[in-house]
Amino acid sequence: MNYIWVTFQRKGLHRYPRAETDESLADVKYLGSVHRHLFKFKVWIEVFHNDRDIEFHQFLNFLESLYESKLTLDYESCEMISNKLAREIREKYPNRNINIEVSEDGETGSYYEYHHSTLLN
Repeated sequence: MNYIWVTFQRKGLHRYPRAETDESLADVKYLGSVHRHLFKFKVWIEVFHNDRDIEFHQFLNFLESLYESKLTLDYESCEMISNKLAREIREKYPNRNINIEVSEDGETGSYYEYHHSTLLN
């Protein structure tokens, strides 16, 4: 399989409500309050030939257009952000494998591989 990839980032605010009440998360209770991150994205998409059947910059422009200058996410995790983004990509570019990495400040994050036949909620 062949892929192209692009990266971009957005400032965002979110929170993890369970951290406020779950004793097992007492050491990270502060995550229950709204806090800021620089969410960093790296997105791979399958291509079917070597002459850019998806042009890098057009793909990047599309992804960036999905977000305003800042993300307001409430309780959405990196995993939730990734799944939402995969649905948007699949709508525009169907029947392609997609891989998505979403991180908080480049320190922690998630990585998902979406096979073109995988159902997304």
